[in-house]
Amino acid sequence: MSATGKAAFSPWQQRAYDQMIAALDAGRLGHGLLICGPAGLGQRAVADALAEHVLTQGGGPQADRARQLIAAGTHPDLQIISFIPNKSGDKLRTEIVIEQVREIGQKLSLTPQYGIAQVVIVDPADAINRAACNALLKTLEEPQPGRYLWLVSSDPARLPQTVRSRCQRLEFRLPPREEALAWLQQQGHREDDAIEALDAARGHPGLADSWLREEGLELRREVTKDLESLAAGRTGAVALAQKWTGDEDAALRLRFAADLALAMASSDGLTAPERLNKLAAWFDAANRTRDLLRTTVRADLAVVELLLAWNKVNERQHPRGNR
Repeated sequence: MSATGKAAFSPWQQRAYDQMIAALDAGRLGHGLLICGPAGLGQRAVADALAEHVLTQGGGPQADRARQLIAAGTHPDLQIISFIPNKSGDKLRTEIVIEQVREIGQKLSLTPQYGIAQVVIVDPADAINRAACNALLKTLEEPQPGRYLWLVSSDPARLPQTVRSRCQRLEFRLPPREEALAWLQQQGHREDDAIEALDAARGHPGLADSWLREEGLELRREVTKDLESLAAGRTGAVALAQKWTGDEDAALRLRFAADLALAMASSDGLTAPERLNKLAAWFDAANRTRDLLRTTVRADLAVVELLLAWNKVNERQHPRGNR
């Protein structure tokens, strides 16, 4: 069975969808479901399709009406919980708070207006704060027939074990390489580009696809050239830091830079243990710096420090590179 009324699923999405439909048909789909795995593999799309299937069972005019309401975001038996505006209303909260989770409990205690089921999707569930998780636990412990609570998370370890243990688990994993490459080519990408992007994304087809569509792969090549130029002394750390932090791509540049250090460490192997240690330390520093970009620290100053450290990593190969 394939998802109807939706954009074509990838093979790994279709497998997950079919697995859950089989569980539903066999009466094995419980109240709580944790849909997890690396971000960008389409977990939310599968959750949405499952919700549509659950809320349109039986077919007929009522099912057609339900589909229209779902498409419009107004189906009374489907609730999506995500980030809401803060008190001042000028930006979104960064957590899902207890008031939202209490609404879940209230919603699931009501009789479905269409008489079929109630579905609540929480995305991203790993953003639920501690107090809200305690409230969520109570809802999970008191399941009712025809009530479904689905948690979508790319970092399920952030959820308390007490919550995770009360949910069935639908885990998305990176697909086999050949399947991922075939899918990327079906999206219209050339084979050579697909291979390069998939390698850069460490086998993650969703990331590879987004980088190919949004010129992320070109940015990765640019980062490689920038670091080569820095190590050779053709570019200064201050100027490069200003360039890297001058737009919205700073975090992605640092990800690519960390990946490059990791690839270099792998290629160096054990023949140069001192350089291997330096590359490993710089990889960690690049990821820490990427985390700092989400704080109030001045981005360019943090990146300057990182780039100066890159010169030290490469000083044996370019002893005069810091001129």
